[in-house]
Amino acid sequence: MSEYQSPRRLAELPSWLAGQVSRYATRLVAEALAAEGMSRNHFTVLTALTEKSPMSQAEIGRRLCIDRSDLHAILNDLEARRLIIRVVDEADRRRNRVQLTTAGKGALRRLDRRVDDAQDALLEPLAASERRELRRLLKKTVDYHAERPAERFS
Repeated sequence: MSEYQSPRRLAELPSWLAGQVSRYATRLVAEALAAEGMSRNHFTVLTALTEKSPMSQAEIGRRLCIDRSDLHAILNDLEARRLIIRVVDEADRRRNRVQLTTAGKGALRRLDRRVDDAQDALLEPLAASERRELRRLLKKTVDYHAERPAERFS
């Protein structure tokens, strides 16, 4: 057990607890992806391309909220690994469309297994029913706030 002990008041706040869980989750997922030489952004882009492919680079950036220059570097890396290809958009030849390769689909399957293992490690103290309930409550909270303006405390 760590020597750090949070103040009791903090440890009772759902927002603080969610932040702590997020820290652990981020570390576990990052370690899992790093074992394959990948990052969270690599995984995110590959995952998005399985749902909708091909996509323009601009569409990927908007959908994932990744800065254009950061996305360019991520796509260059994925392309160098032959996990994606960029093809000229026939409707607008100034634009590239990005799609997964067969190797990219295989890499994503491996990454998915590693990320699933990280989820299991994160939620290890919970029973299956508790995991389902936690996921349901987190999704409900995220969906609620996603539909409302951020000016709540203005």
